[in-house]
Amino acid sequence: MKLGMSCYCLDPAMAAGRMTIDDVIDYAVAHGCEHIEFVPFHLAFVTPEQELDLELIEHVRKKCESAGIEISTYSVNADLLKTDPAEEAKEIERVKRHIDAAQKLGLSRMRFDVASFRRPFSTNTIYNFNQEFPQMVRNGTLLCDYAAERGITIVMENHGFFINGSDRVLRLIEAINRPNLKMTVDVGNFLCVDEDPVAAVKRCLPLAEMIHLKDFYIRKKELLPDQTEMFNCNNGSWFETMGGKMLRGAILGQGDVDIWEILRTIKHSGFDGYISLEFEGMEVCEQGTEISLAMAKAILAKV
Repeated sequence: MKLGMSCYCLDPAMAAGRMTIDDVIDYAVAHGCEHIEFVPFHLAFVTPEQELDLELIEHVRKKCESAGIEISTYSVNADLLKTDPAEEAKEIERVKRHIDAAQKLGLSRMRFDVASFRRPFSTNTIYNFNQEFPQMVRNGTLLCDYAAERGITIVMENHGFFINGSDRVLRLIEAINRPNLKMTVDVGNFLCVDEDPVAAVKRCLPLAEMIHLKDFYIRKKELLPDQTEMFNCNNGSWFETMGGKMLRGAILGQGDVDIWEILRTIKHSGFDGYISLEFEGMEVCEQGTEISLAMAKAILAKV
């Protein structure tokens, strides 16, 4: 196993101008990360005009190489379920450009989502999942094949509120049925659809190539009056699950997720992939990430 972090952990620092991407890479190395994962929120490998920023891509690739840290993956939000055919085609082409960026970075894996953008909870039903399933499979297969031509494995994540929960994600991966399709198992995201994280991790580990490691506080909604920032899970705000509970990002090991049992399960399963911290608590991100990385290392050494 290789423990590292997503640059998403330090996204608030990049957004505020406290850190550049070079600072983030140096931070990861200084805190003992064996790899780093990139997300494009403040890292525009693909421009708004859907062109590759080859200068930025090459700069980041060389910076990681000189710093001695591996780039594990590149994760991109996407919505492959658009109802307008022109918008659907446009979104597929956008994701293809990100696959191209991953190839230029020298990666052998990346993640794109199927439906990570915001949808009303009322649309996240099993009926709609079954109705939209053929479109998911069609577009997912198309993009997996595009990635395969470039030597890239897609690591699909349980992300958001629609393509989440072990049953739905595993069913989709099995239906697409491509050898270059594996899974990013986000241990905390299962809570968004009120699934037990320990049980879900056990179910999904056989297909896992990446692990996203995070923690949440879990509270009853009625105990948090006026704290209902739906979907706004960044910077430590509360957000609501499908079942009506409230979640807020926590420093790893300080929240309510059974991180000890999850890491014990992962360690003794024979998993030999990448574990990537995603800190999204309300604490200053540099400090929260540092404590979380130290906690992950300590727990892995003890379980």
